Amino acid sequence: MKLLAFAEQREGKFKKSAFEVTQAARRMADQLGAELVTLVVGSMVKNILPELSSYGAAKVLRVDDSRLQYYSTTAYSRIVAEVVKREQATIVFLPASQMGKDLAPRIAAKLEAGIAADCVALKVVNGEILATRPVYAGKALVDVKVTSATKIFTLRPNVFTASPTNGTKLDVESFTIELTDTDFASRGVSVKVSAGRPDVTEASIIVSGGRGLKGPEHFHLVENLADTMGAAVGASRAVVDAGWRPHDEQVGQTGKTVSPSLYIACGISGAVQHLAGMSTSKCIVAINKDKDAPIFQIADYGIVGDVFEVLPALTAELKKILGK
Repeated sequence: MKLLAFAEQREGKFKKSAFEVTQAARRMADQLGAELVTLVVGSMVKNILPELSSYGAAKVLRVDDSRLQYYSTTAYSRIVAEVVKREQATIVFLPASQMGKDLAPRIAAKLEAGIAADCVALKVVNGEILATRPVYAGKALVDVKVTSATKIFTLRPNVFTASPTNGTKLDVESFTIELTDTDFASRGVSVKVSAGRPDVTEASIIVSGGRGLKGPEHFHLVENLADTMGAAVGASRAVVDAGWRPHDEQVGQTGKTVSPSLYIACGISGAVQHLAGMSTSKCIVAINKDKDAPIFQIADYGIVGDVFEVLPALTAELKKILGK
């Protein structure tokens, strides 16, 4: 039996999810008595590969091509599927990131594989992987088993903790695939990176704002708190739909799924769509003037009050504590 873990990288840097997926796959491989290989796809990625050894990788397959500098859904999916076939891997792990969510169904179609998507826990029962994933917009969890010959699991970012250990010797093998222009029928041509704050899918702290802020001109209250804590800024769907904030900040079922250590919801009532994207956060703090707002049902700490009064006071107090 062989497992394959896809380690996502962007611009020559591993995403946090790459380490989470690799280490989770390592644990499963050890319990199954199986071999683990880790796949890295991109351009000029050779120098970053040693980082994976600290997270359980022993063998790394590298597909390196200058044309892979930017993500191509057609090229990447072909590469992963080809590697799985040649390596005869029967279990594949990917992150449930934007890239992973795009890749997984394409790979599954090529391999006739079943998928357990957005997994939040994994365990081995009777020699089979049992995956736990949310259903009904996060209102319930269900244990599922993939019964196809080739099995694909996508893992929710920030749920599977990755802690570096003493790295072992890393066996790196270059994997050659002849790519044609047809393989790049769909590809990125440029990348715009937001500066200053971390991305919501990578951040350990997120401060999100909702309609309770009443307008985009008041979002500086959320930004001030986030900057004080070194946090990312998130937003509800209603706020994004209204054009107050960019879509890449949207947290929820149709936005980004996050699981930070601390999630602060400011003026967010807690619609099911939003809860589906952040309910697995380690600690949730809700600030809302409506004491009956649904967000309080899942919050670990709740502040019933006006965000226009609470946020400045909270920011000022944190600045004192943090010496800022």
